[in-house]
Amino acid sequence: MLISLLTDFGTRDEYVGVMKAVMADICPQARTVDITHGIDPQDIIHGAFILAAAYRYFPVGTVHVAVVDPGVGSARRILAVECGGYRFVAPDNGLLERVLAEQADAVAVTVENQRYFLKPVSHTFHGRDIFAAVGAHLAAGLPLSELGPALERHAMVSGVVPGCRFAAPDCLEGTVVAIDRFGNLMTSIDAAAVENLAGRTAGRQLVVELGGRPIGGIVSFYDSVDKDLPLAIIGSRGLLEISINCGNAGRTLKAGKKDGVRVYPA
Repeated sequence: MLISLLTDFGTRDEYVGVMKAVMADICPQARTVDITHGIDPQDIIHGAFILAAAYRYFPVGTVHVAVVDPGVGSARRILAVECGGYRFVAPDNGLLERVLAEQADAVAVTVENQRYFLKPVSHTFHGRDIFAAVGAHLAAGLPLSELGPALERHAMVSGVVPGCRFAAPDCLEGTVVAIDRFGNLMTSIDAAAVENLAGRTAGRQLVVELGGRPIGGIVSFYDSVDKDLPLAIIGSRGLLEISINCGNAGRTLKAGKKDGVRVYPA
């Protein structure tokens, strides 16, 4: 059995190691794989996009434990969800929003049964005392129904994670949602929306604009432009990204999260 971990905890402190120790104690036969612990602190949107990009590459049956939880200790709910052959444990704060948008068969419960928590439960480290413990119990075969009452999909927190939209029939709008370690700007505009726009505009070349500044057309690989020049590309996550060939787009373009992005025909 496999358990994945995605958090904003970083690796400097003991948090991740302790979570793995809790899981190993409860379900010693489970293996753990780190998706990342480098989600920007308290950034639910960043976490939601990375989790959605990663989860499907794991074997069916994997338990995904995702903790980006600025509401830790408050009355916010904790979810256990089964969909697409996977199980997820995450706060009900939008972190699962992009995963659930892809899955029509989701079954969810509110995690309330304290029998499966580590005792005592800290007010500030539910990652250790609830998320890790519950994820390990699920990996050991615990049914979702043992954790708490069923929760209808419409009752979950939604509308937190931005998408993209057609501002006009020939203009697609989105936003920068994350910046990776190379300085590439990941946007909320997905490949399917770009293909839709291309179909609407009869194959005319599309131009990408960042914060009102034209970047150029969408290219197939980084080396399509000269070194140190900007480009737009559909990245490996299936999202439009803005980059600098052999450079840092965030720094060079003085761009950041929430900056507006537009795609339209030249």
